Amino acid sequence: MTKENRRALVVVDVQPTFCEGGELGVDGGNAVAQRIADYVATHRDRYAFVATTQDWHIDPGDHFSDHPDFVDTWPPHGLAGSPNAALHPALVGLAPDVSVKKGQHAAAYSGFEGTDPSGRPLAEALRDAGVDAVDVVGIAESHCVKATALDAHALGLPTRVLTDLTVPVSPQLGAEAREELAADGVELVPSSAA
Repeated sequence: MTKENRRALVVVDVQPTFCEGGELGVDGGNAVAQRIADYVATHRDRYAFVATTQDWHIDPGDHFSDHPDFVDTWPPHGLAGSPNAALHPALVGLAPDVSVKKGQHAAAYSGFEGTDPSGRPLAEALRDAGVDAVDVVGIAESHCVKATALDAHALGLPTRVLTDLTVPVSPQLGAEAREELAADGVELVPSSAA
């Protein structure tokens, strides 16, 4: 690929723990997982690199709470090694170039807080692949997708969130996230325009 085509797709936290029936299930999570799988199946050639991120909590301290406020503290979710922390079954054929796990011993919203099995941070994996732009999809738009996209942009990478391939925790939080992303310079586009 030429330099201008070295775009990465970062698939954020598409895990059963964040879909209907999961510990922190988001309405529309399963449908988004399937739309992402379908999109990658037909558009993988648009990307030089595909990364996945997963919440992979071992002992994240006060990120978990028996009395969560759903702002800074949450019920246990994304438990390392559990079926609900695995990638969503819809993504079984995704074959990412790198898989990043985050939040082992602390809260972690951005995929850039995670590392691959060798301990390499996501930013380094993208740099090693010569990536020069990023598309972000996944769950939840209002939290980890937003944080990942903001961090990608902060690294100087032109960043887009594909709006039909993500879902927020609530419509209000989704609207607030889109406003913050746009104000920061992250593009919001449907996958059909990507």
